[in-house]
Amino acid sequence: MRAIFGTTMSPPALYVSRLLPDPVMTAIRERFHLINVPEDAVPTETELHAGLSAADAAICTLTEPITELALAQARLKILANYAVGYNNIDLQAAARKHIVVTNTPDVLTDATADLTWALILAVARRVVEGDALIRSGSWRGMTPTQLLGFDLSGRVLGVIGMGRIGRAVAERARGFRMQVLYHSRQPPDTDKTPEGWTYRRLEHLLAESDIVSLHVPLTPATTNFIGPEQLALMKPTSMLINASRGPVINEAALVEALQQGRLTGAGLDVYEREPLLNPGLVSLRQVVLLPHIGSATLATRVRMGMICLENIDAVLNGRPAPNRVV
Repeated sequence: MRAIFGTTMSPPALYVSRLLPDPVMTAIRERFHLINVPEDAVPTETELHAGLSAADAAICTLTEPITELALAQARLKILANYAVGYNNIDLQAAARKHIVVTNTPDVLTDATADLTWALILAVARRVVEGDALIRSGSWRGMTPTQLLGFDLSGRVLGVIGMGRIGRAVAERARGFRMQVLYHSRQPPDTDKTPEGWTYRRLEHLLAESDIVSLHVPLTPATTNFIGPEQLALMKPTSMLINASRGPVINEAALVEALQQGRLTGAGLDVYEREPLLNPGLVSLRQVVLLPHIGSATLATRVRMGMICLENIDAVLNGRPAPNRVV
């Protein structure tokens, strides 16, 4: 026996669906009885259900569907989602089982905003194409017409979804002297809107923006939020960036628009049916594809894990969870 949470008792049983960064795993092994050996891969349905049924607490990621069936035999007190989003969890089923659900807000804002700008710059300046050219061994030196890109300074950035990440992306546009248009679910508070940011109805934002960046949560209302009609409103010289959730874009419609030259490019970190890709995306040189790494800095991913543990500590000690969703 050893002292856990201030008393002498057996360590609480914890299920962790995916391997987390070393500092987080070290803290977990010091404070909990880890009932599984997490791998850097998606657990099978059987593994997931068994883990949830045997633990006092669990840490899961967006890739694991926590359904009513998955929770049927669960004796969990808390399910800590290693993400800001939580649409992978049946919240009503969790509530019926009196399972607290938490998330990790705030901590990944800057990392995801930075990654969004990495996508914008990579598409605008054709960075991936340039890298491929150099690696191919076929580059013969600079020419005036080679890989001509897209100026950002003075352009119009359209941000859809003005939550924490959307605002952080917009703030970074100041360095490029860009005009910012935005659209959000909530009516704009003009007293709190920075100078140079202008609210637009969705159709007007799409029509006026040179770069459209998506930062909306995944809900029934935002599933395929950007489809054929919305893409048709965009300029043929504009680009679409998505570092939010994959299903907010109809990928088939996006591929068709890019193939027909109705958009100049796209940058994607998330996909409609992860980890599957629409096959048309892979063959498009004007598209930059990243493997869902918006929050993938060491400091951010470690902090996300520690927030999960803080929420678990609170619930197992009878205190309110700092980041409770339900």
